[in-house]
Amino acid sequence: MTNSVLNEANDKIKKFRRSREDRMLAGVCGGAAKMLGMDAALLRILLVAATLFGFGIGAVLYFAAWLIVPEED
Repeated sequence: MTNSVLNEANDKIKKFRRSREDRMLAGVCGGAAKMLGMDAALLRILLVAATLFGFGIGAVLYFAAWLIVPEED
């Protein structure tokens, strides 16, 4: 009984993985968009705005996610 409950809970957890299909560079925005349930193009625009207006913090976050977040299976 307990294992089935745990397996069901694990299936419902959204995991941040870099996308293999929806990618322009490394798939970070595509994976984040899938996890958040939003359009990847909008997320890319927000990331560019964060890079331009946030003194490059968007690019730093992107490259950190590229290194840390695994690709989806």
